[in-house]
Amino acid sequence: MTRSYRQRVLALTPCHHLESRWAALDIHEHHRCVRGPETGMAMVRGRMGGTGSAFNLGEVTMTRASVALDDGTLGHGWVRGRDRRHAELIALVDACTQQAGLVRRIDDELIAPLHDALTTRDVQASRTAAATRVDFFTLVRGE
Repeated sequence: MTRSYRQRVLALTPCHHLESRWAALDIHEHHRCVRGPETGMAMVRGRMGGTGSAFNLGEVTMTRASVALDDGTLGHGWVRGRDRRHAELIALVDACTQQAGLVRRIDDELIAPLHDALTTRDVQASRTAAATRVDFFTLVRGE
């Protein structure tokens, strides 16, 4: 798994789910905060239909954190919103995935189940939206 893939899954997962899954792994790496956690703003850009010209949609609150393990390995985390613990936990997981002995275990026992939960949540949201879909049609008058 790539680092950006892991970051995406961790950022989209609610913090309480991430905390409980991380605690279940029983990985206790000593770390210290190098930067943050700190909250700021980021500009969100969009495209019409996903293919048009980019435009500034607006600003969103972001929280970031950087941690260092005792051996000097750095990890970084970003999350939408103001959840400082979530950003710090993402940074800790990021640092731990750079350890050769932990990366496979974290990918198999943390990232994969969280990804499956996100996929299930997205499918359920799509089904709910599809159930409320209204099809409009126009009758043509024959003359």
